[in-house]
Amino acid sequence: MSKQVVLAGFHAVNSRVRTKPETVRIVYVDAARRDKRMHECRQKIEQAGVKVVQADAKRLDGMAPDIPHQGIVALAESVDVSMTFDELMDSITPETFLLILDGVTDPRNFGACLRTADAAGVQAVVVPKDRSASYSPAAAKAAAGAMETVPVVTVTNLAGAIVELRDAGVFVVGTAGEATKSIYDFDQKRAFAWVLGAEGEGLRQLTRRRCDDLAKIPMQGSVESLNVSVAAGICLFETARQRRS
Repeated sequence: MSKQVVLAGFHAVNSRVRTKPETVRIVYVDAARRDKRMHECRQKIEQAGVKVVQADAKRLDGMAPDIPHQGIVALAESVDVSMTFDELMDSITPETFLLILDGVTDPRNFGACLRTADAAGVQAVVVPKDRSASYSPAAAKAAAGAMETVPVVTVTNLAGAIVELRDAGVFVVGTAGEATKSIYDFDQKRAFAWVLGAEGEGLRQLTRRRCDDLAKIPMQGSVESLNVSVAAGICLFETARQRRS
C-alpha cells in the first residue's frame, strides 16, 4: 500500500488534483469557508472525481498542525520522484542543470527552493542526508507541487558528491557574500550547478573548497543577505536567462 501524505493549502492541493487526481484519496474543506476561491476550488476537485468532505477548523488544524492550511487539507498517496546519485551521474549531459543545497533544514525554505527549481528547469536538487529538510506538509505547501516534479537526490557525503559531479563535467559554483566574482561572471550554458547554504550559516568550509568557484549576488541596499529561496531564484534564473539567449 502506498504511503499516505498530507497536503495542506490551496496550492499544494490544487497542484496534485490537477496533475495526479487519481492519487488523491480525499479532500477536507472548512465548512465555514464559503468564499469564491473555496467554491471554485471545490468545483475543480469534484470535477476531477475526488471526494470532498466538510470539516471544522479544529479537525483541519489537527491534520496539518502549525501550517496555514487555508481551510483545505488532502490525504493523498506519496508520489516518489526521488533519484539515486548513481542515476543522476548516468544522466549528466552538457545541458545538465542542478541545484545543491547545503544545510537548508527549514521545511518552508526547502519547499520554496524546490518550487523555484521547478520553475527554472532544474534537473535535480542534491541534498545531504543529515543536514537537510525532507518531505513534510510544510515543505509540500511551500513547494506548491514541485516536490512531485523535481527529483531530490540525497547523498551521504555532499563534498564528495560535488567532486564526483565536477569530475563528470559539471561546473559547480557556490554562493558566498565575500566572493570576488558575481553570479553574472560565469558561462552557465554548460553542465552547471549552483550550491547554496542556509541563510546565516551559508556554505560549510569543506563544501566551499570543493566548488569550482564562488560567486556573490550583487547587493545594493542595506540588507546583508537574502533568504535562501530568494537567492536560489536569482541564481537559477540567471542560468535560465543565459540558456535562452
